[in-house]
Amino acid sequence: MVDVLVEQLAGTVWITLNRPDARNALSRDVNLQLQDLATELEDREDVRAIVITGAGDKVFCAGADLKERRGVPANETGPYINAISGAINAWADSRKPTICAMNGSAFGGGLELALACDFRIIVEGAEVGLTEVKLGIMPGAGGTQRLPRLIGEARAKELILLGRRISAARAYEIGLVNQVVARGGLRAAVEAVLAELATCAPLSLRCAKAAIERGYGKPLTEGLDIERECYDVTLYSDDRDEGLAAFAEGRPPQYRGR
Repeated sequence: MVDVLVEQLAGTVWITLNRPDARNALSRDVNLQLQDLATELEDREDVRAIVITGAGDKVFCAGADLKERRGVPANETGPYINAISGAINAWADSRKPTICAMNGSAFGGGLELALACDFRIIVEGAEVGLTEVKLGIMPGAGGTQRLPRLIGEARAKELILLGRRISAARAYEIGLVNQVVARGGLRAAVEAVLAELATCAPLSLRCAKAAIERGYGKPLTEGLDIERECYDVTLYSDDRDEGLAAFAEGRPPQYRGR
């Protein structure tokens, strides 16, 4: 069985964690594949958005493959830790819009992978949590940094320090996910977001994403400088000229990402 499935539909690449018998856990090989995919897809002009999901209808990803690490001494776990953090950081650094289609629950590294994406859409009845403290460790693939930035320090501490699992509905209430959908409606919900993204200029999306991420947490004046720097990239682009021409001519724009 192939552990990571890759399918391209038009301008979207769908990546599926395909280890349902292991609750789609992130083995070292899976993490290395995810990191390679992030690098490979980054410069492909035919890819405008990326979706990450899981096989089955119960679990998106249970996190790191602890069975794989069982019996490995602490001083020999470096390659495993580097692989999972490398994969998740690679997706967080992607300049393309990324959507995590959470077909089920996500814990530990699975939730950290979701946090590295731009959008998170989750099915009803799923749970999420960074439960590592209950296993004698702590989140180590970005969870302690990305979660507070997303939902605030107080709520992040509540989830991380108590190792709590929360429902999809609660995750939506606190801003951890963008949308909760019925189990049969996940694909349609993701495709609706993709359809919206398809109407936007790829270069504009890339620059706007960079402005948000580079400016977040900076002093306002510094953030505004970053915004202007990113804006100027779009100002002198072919996409900008095409957008203005399409508007004047009353037709859909044909963006090329340049």
